[in-house]
Amino acid sequence: MPRRRRTVAQHARLPSPNPFGQLAKLLAVAAVVGTVAVIGVVSYTAYDLTADFVEEAVVVENQPAVPPDLGALSGGVNMMLVGIDECEEELIALLGDRCEGADAGGRLNDVNILVHISEEPRKVTVVSFPRDLIFDAPACDTADGGRFGGGTLQINELYTYGGLSCVITAIADMSGQQIQFGAMVTFGGVIEITNAIGGVEICLASDMRDANTGIDWQAGPRTIQGLEALQFLRTRYGVGGSDLARVSNQQQYMSRLARKLVSEEVLSNPSTVLRLASTGLRNVTPTQSLTNPLTLVQVASAVKDVPFEDIVFVQYPTVEARSDANRVAPDYAAAEVLWDALRENRSIEVTGGVAVNDGTVIAEPAPGEQPAPTEGPAPEPGEVDPNTGAVALPPAITGSSAAQQTCSGGVVN
Repeated sequence: MPRRRRTVAQHARLPSPNPFGQLAKLLAVAAVVGTVAVIGVVSYTAYDLTADFVEEAVVVENQPAVPPDLGALSGGVNMMLVGIDECEEELIALLGDRCEGADAGGRLNDVNILVHISEEPRKVTVVSFPRDLIFDAPACDTADGGRFGGGTLQINELYTYGGLSCVITAIADMSGQQIQFGAMVTFGGVIEITNAIGGVEICLASDMRDANTGIDWQAGPRTIQGLEALQFLRTRYGVGGSDLARVSNQQQYMSRLARKLVSEEVLSNPSTVLRLASTGLRNVTPTQSLTNPLTLVQVASAVKDVPFEDIVFVQYPTVEARSDANRVAPDYAAAEVLWDALRENRSIEVTGGVAVNDGTVIAEPAPGEQPAPTEGPAPEPGEVDPNTGAVALPPAITGSSAAQQTCSGGVVN
């Protein structure tokens, strides 16, 4: 009998793609912080504005060469997207305790996303790494031309030690994936980008209250932008206090931002597109490999026909860290099933639910949208499901596709 998941009623259908939407599926790929989404728009609408964008580009050691035609690339491409939590001057009054004491000067890579675009047939997998993940980081070249010797640390400290280059080097080492592109945006940039598109509608399965971020919201749909978008992305106590639940919460935002970015509301409005492009240029720091507008167009073309059900958001699997019960460590065995599936370009089936600790819950589909039950026993982790041809991921890996509607499992704190 098929397993049932906790649901919350929300009857919504995905927008039908338009010509711009087909060309701009790249927007959906990077919806987590709007980074590559913005860059893709820039490549079409603001070529003459990219001088400053290129000047700020980051050099990454041993970064793979980018071929001239991504459409013919047999191995696909990978992008690293990083969200930085720092006390920007205009946000100090809004971030409260975060910008007081010893932590005030820190630049923490609290959001770390690997976007994998496969070879033909194209699929997109977005892997989120929890900020509380403790692991052995490799040595890397730092942003100031020095060298970081590596060592055991928490993943969100990497940017402090060596900038975007060190984050990319570490994730490439952990995943075994070559990472051709990368981009960084601050949380202040997230506010600006969300404002540029008029906000994103999220869903709360229950009331959410978090004194640490200032959230006090009622259950139901809610359009957020500006400070509210930042509060939603930063909250952990509003979803139970777990960083793993917060990642799932951020994935809901990604998926819904993806739908907004490829909607008629955004792509058919020239002023919104230009505003988004201009905002991106001011707020996104790319790697040098991501500054060529032609390359950006080629990446967009490579994913333009990927259906939403083949855009999957997953959380990197973890176990409790031996050194600290409040931190997590990599579950390398479970992760290898995911990396193997990506290397073999197989579809993946999430068996672990949509979130850890009910950080998000699946929304109830509208009548007629119920998935058909499958026949036979569920495949073991790593096995191919004969009904779908997808590799079953271990239960330690949670996530959802962009075709699924999810809602945050809010709590009153």
